[in-house]
Amino acid sequence: MAWVYLVLAGGLEVFWSTFMKLSEGFSKPGYTVLTLVGMAASFILLAQATKVLPLGTSYAIWTGIGALGAVIVGIVLFREPATALRIFFVALLLAGILGLKMTSGH
Repeated sequence: MAWVYLVLAGGLEVFWSTFMKLSEGFSKPGYTVLTLVGMAASFILLAQATKVLPLGTSYAIWTGIGALGAVIVGIVLFREPATALRIFFVALLLAGILGLKMTSGH
């Protein structure tokens, strides 16, 4: 169950970071509330995951999912550049996340 919590926490990190961008510096109340709720839920789920999983692994995977998801959202939703080098480094992020999962011992 800890891995489910961790993946959900990472997904919520993508959620809140997207709404933080949409809040335009917290100047739009609706998006600001969604950002704060997403942050709180993400932290709660991360805390649950770290009850079982190693802290370093949990934190690295949580931030990795958030970073990977934010780059994808940026490319798809916000029309950020999708250069070959960016895609290469996104693939490295994914490899790092999967490598940490496979070597975690859990």
